[in-house]
Amino acid sequence: MALSLQQKIQDPNQGVYMIGTTPPKQGTDRAQLETIANKLLARLHEIEYDGVIIYDIQDESSRTQAPRPFPFKHTVDPCEYSQLIKELSHLDVITYKSVAQRDASQFNHWLSETKEKFGLDNLVLVGSPSSTGDIKLSLPDAYKALAAHQESFFLGGVTIAERHASKKNEQQRLIEKTTQGCEFFISQAVYNPQATIDLITSYARTCKQQGDIPKRIILTFTPCGGQKTLEFMEWLGISVPDATKWRMLDSENPLSESIRICRENLDLILQSCARLNVPLGLNIESLTNRKEEIDASINLYRLLKATMELHLAEKQIA
Repeated sequence: MALSLQQKIQDPNQGVYMIGTTPPKQGTDRAQLETIANKLLARLHEIEYDGVIIYDIQDESSRTQAPRPFPFKHTVDPCEYSQLIKELSHLDVITYKSVAQRDASQFNHWLSETKEKFGLDNLVLVGSPSSTGDIKLSLPDAYKALAAHQESFFLGGVTIAERHASKKNEQQRLIEKTTQGCEFFISQAVYNPQATIDLITSYARTCKQQGDIPKRIILTFTPCGGQKTLEFMEWLGISVPDATKWRMLDSENPLSESIRICRENLDLILQSCARLNVPLGLNIESLTNRKEEIDASINLYRLLKATMELHLAEKQIA
């Protein structure tokens, strides 16, 4: 019998391979929504994957003074799109939810609707992009509300290696989120492998010192087709070392070069963290709706999955 996504995430001997995507823009009618979803799944039909991550896109302009490279557009409800993808693919989904816009009562209602109306079990809750603005519900309070809710969910959290690079305490955030119910973590897109290695190493050491078992960290990778996408990545807070930046932009084919860089970065992370006993996973996303980058994300998925599968096989015979 095939394992569920939850079982795979919780079994350190299993690989976990996800595709990340955003819902279509707000106002898309049901027929067009199905067309878009079917088009996505048709692109994925030649690869084997464990499920799809559906993001909850928020306007993050409060986080930075820099202008957003691409205009912000509201999207269809992530729960609605998650339900559709789940029905069409017959695979599990993980649904992101930004919690700052609702108070505790409204959030509780949302949890009930998510389970009863949409039939969704796997959630990643995210807090406000900054400490300013109208925050009706903090992330810790959302975790408390979810823990007290009558419905049960399989909960994940976000981890940001760049935050660890500056504050050196991201491992404590992971441990604290675990006590609040998180069973796995999904990273921001990786272009600075050393920051990710430092985070995983700190997390492994702290878990060992405290007698905790590390939770799975699903590493996100994304292709970059050129200057505009790079600007968007940096606006999102993704750390791209200067040498990596120039290597992509100065190459004849930045998109292909970004795939090579991601492959090298994953290989370095796997080699550096092989003995740390932190189970890892893979999530491939495209940050833009450019066809070239979406197609490249499928090629990137194939390459990185093969890399991780080889690592798992080598680990099991070591």
